[in-house]
Amino acid sequence: MINFDFLEKNKESLRIKYLTAQPFPYLIIDNFCEEEKLTKAYNSIPELENKSRDYAFANNKFEKSNYKVLSPELDELYRDLSSDRFNELLSFITAKKIFVDPKNHGGGLHQGKKNSFLDMHLDFNYHPLQKNWYRELNLLLYLNKDWKPEYKGGLRIKDLRTNEECELEVPFNRLIIQQCAPYTLHGYDMTNFPEGKFRTSIATYAYQVHHKILETPRTTDWFPKEDASFMKKLLAKNFNFLVQTKNKFFGSGTAKNQ
Repeated sequence: MINFDFLEKNKESLRIKYLTAQPFPYLIIDNFCEEEKLTKAYNSIPELENKSRDYAFANNKFEKSNYKVLSPELDELYRDLSSDRFNELLSFITAKKIFVDPKNHGGGLHQGKKNSFLDMHLDFNYHPLQKNWYRELNLLLYLNKDWKPEYKGGLRIKDLRTNEECELEVPFNRLIIQQCAPYTLHGYDMTNFPEGKFRTSIATYAYQVHHKILETPRTTDWFPKEDASFMKKLLAKNFNFLVQTKNKFFGSGTAKNQ
């Protein structure tokens, strides 16, 4: 499914693009998968009904973690993304020894319906089950057929250190590899897709094993817009404490997302 030959042939230039990108390391790869197979995969996706757990900071966003069961093509994609061959490529491109979580905790198929948005945020840093796995990368494969800029929903990224930001387009068969760090915000503004079309992506996460924990483990940190309600800002400020308290008594929702 993944165009491995192309990636391996161009890995030197991909590495340079990733490491030198601004405002922080990221990489755009177009034609990431075989077009025909990915189109079949896209056509196998139904309208999702499982609403995202990020409902307080997202609108009309739905998800399916175990997307590989939907079709043989999606199963092949899932296996390719967690393969040794892909891990070797990622490690070369990022100049770090990293690997994709084979169970893809917290990731999966995401579908934004009418007026969908996702507030800017920092992702959790350490894996909810493998406590010394540090999240190094978001891998976001977009499945937006015939996408146009006026549909909106482009990936916004922002560096908390400098406030520098940019917005990346999200057409079909584009993979965006984005560094995860304590300063790498991302999200997307309210969409304007035509009736019956959804903002669709597959999220996968890659990690590095840390033998010494240098950051305080956190859940997602949210950064709602300035014009957000007082209650949303208050929830964002206390979100980590509330989630950690909930996890202590009821377990991690992300860890259960299989």
